[in-house]
Amino acid sequence: MSTETEPAVDPEKLASLPEFYHPVVSPDGSEIAFYYDEHGRNDLYLLDRETGEYERVTDGDVPRSARWHVLWSQDGERVYFHRDEAGDEQNDIAAWNRDGGTETVVEVDGQGIVMDTSRDGRYLIFASDEGEQLNLYRYDTETEERIQLTEYRQPVWLGLFDPDDERIAYATNESETLENRDVYVMAADGSDKRRLDIGVDGSESMAVAWFPDGDRLLVTDNADDLGRAGIYDLESDEVEWLGPHEAEEAPAAVSPDGRYVVVSRIREGASVPVVYDLQTDESRELDVPDGVASFPSGRGSTFVDDSTVVFAHSRPDERQELYEYDLDTDEYEILIDAVYDDVDPDTFVDAEYVTYESEDVDGRRPSARETESPGGLEIGALLYDPRDGPAQPDDATDVPAVVAVHGGPHARSSKSFSIMVQFATTRGYAVFQPNYRGSTGRGREFKQAILGDWGGMEQADVAAGGRWLMARDWIDEDRVAVYGGSYGGYSVYSQLTGYRGLWTTGIASVGITDLHRLYEEDMAHFKHVLRQQMGDPEENYDLWRDRSPIEHVDEMEEPIYMIHGVNDPRCPIEQARIFRDALLERGWEEGEDFEYTELGEEGHGSTDIDQKIRKFELLGDYLDRRL
Repeated sequence: MSTETEPAVDPEKLASLPEFYHPVVSPDGSEIAFYYDEHGRNDLYLLDRETGEYERVTDGDVPRSARWHVLWSQDGERVYFHRDEAGDEQNDIAAWNRDGGTETVVEVDGQGIVMDTSRDGRYLIFASDEGEQLNLYRYDTETEERIQLTEYRQPVWLGLFDPDDERIAYATNESETLENRDVYVMAADGSDKRRLDIGVDGSESMAVAWFPDGDRLLVTDNADDLGRAGIYDLESDEVEWLGPHEAEEAPAAVSPDGRYVVVSRIREGASVPVVYDLQTDESRELDVPDGVASFPSGRGSTFVDDSTVVFAHSRPDERQELYEYDLDTDEYEILIDAVYDDVDPDTFVDAEYVTYESEDVDGRRPSARETESPGGLEIGALLYDPRDGPAQPDDATDVPAVVAVHGGPHARSSKSFSIMVQFATTRGYAVFQPNYRGSTGRGREFKQAILGDWGGMEQADVAAGGRWLMARDWIDEDRVAVYGGSYGGYSVYSQLTGYRGLWTTGIASVGITDLHRLYEEDMAHFKHVLRQQMGDPEENYDLWRDRSPIEHVDEMEEPIYMIHGVNDPRCPIEQARIFRDALLERGWEEGEDFEYTELGEEGHGSTDIDQKIRKFELLGDYLDRRL
């Protein structure tokens, strides 16, 4: 018999807890710029490291959603951000200036992504798809002249000035192997492009930072399966790989004096910060709690001096804080504390890392949830048990659950604080997060196992995870929902059309239903991703149709709730509308057999507090009624 419980935390209070995003250290190490929403709306803040005080320097001038990173100009006079008023990621590049004002610096016909500036702050590197593919451009802030530096058929990623502003490192792919990615160096005017000798055809290389001597690059590659960090010597064309290479590692930064390299080591859902001392040839994990350490993306600096780093850190049951860590003493202080207001942090639930066996055959479209999983591949997952908090009795044996599928697909669920997860656990739901094949953190073979197989074996992994969860004696197998956003939303559609009888219901947020239509409507660099993942849309026409959930809508049995932002550029709103229309044509009744909500003024998800509150209200109401 079900035990009804009130939410342990008011959803509005939970959604309103302040959060900071994208902290990045100024060039002289004295300040940290970051997004923060402590007054109810996202804005840009500066923190003075000497005093510990911070101030808001914008007043509604930055986007409401903090999706995109911020970047200091290397002269320390500006902080660049992405101006995206509609939430549709068609970013112009704007900046806050020390005189107190903000301005749009570069207007882009499409998506603009700021990458780096020259030392004097005059030149700006940005990527844009206004030329029909994501390529690099250089902008002169004095003359307002803009020149295109690259012209590739496949997207260009990153763009970093060397210490003398004479060269730029970037990554792209000229191979016919679409999953391949190589590192290049060119002159600052776009001439003399040179591909570096890293990895093999099909592996993924990236430049992360220049060493201060300008002769070496911090790079990453996964040719030997697990991602690793290395130092590329531009004179000898040789790479010195760091570490024992026993776990996936992602390089983050080089110290100003070139002595230290900081990386993230992936282990059982955690991202552990590791420092390599190039002077002593020693390495060690930093002494922080087990969780997720997050370093700035792009050219965002994490070093404040030669031996002090700044990074965000959170745990599944502890909200994000900003650490300043001394590599010499292995001590740290907290620069930005997590704010809980009147929400009791003891209501939050920790995650347990678990593994289960998934199918070694494609088990799509079975008719019963009792289908056995014959095994064949070990899948890692995170399990949140609400009985560890106040929302469920310790001896509860009929707990409802949500299987939350991450997006990407090349991403992962990790031991970081998730407000969405804690929203569910504080309402009494168990949450299960499978890292299906295609997820990151387990090497190239596992990541690329999804290529040419969207909607196939990775969905078998999700279904096997659902069955594993339902087999727990404390889970009510008749009250288990599958939920996901973006590719996770695609998974929800795929589960409900392909594994009928398994789930009680599904909630698809900004999901994908028709691969061909997505290809027609998406941005150029996302078209590339689709071709990379599933091959040519015409040559593989039958596969693309079979793996489009819209083709199997008549096989659905369980109710679905569809939520989609009307300004979504990645998974356009038509992906939800055509599925809704197909359900109506089939004879399903909206409000009874399925439910549907379009979110105005929102794109591919949002960090905005008001929009989080609205989504929590919608999800909470639906889960409580259906489960």
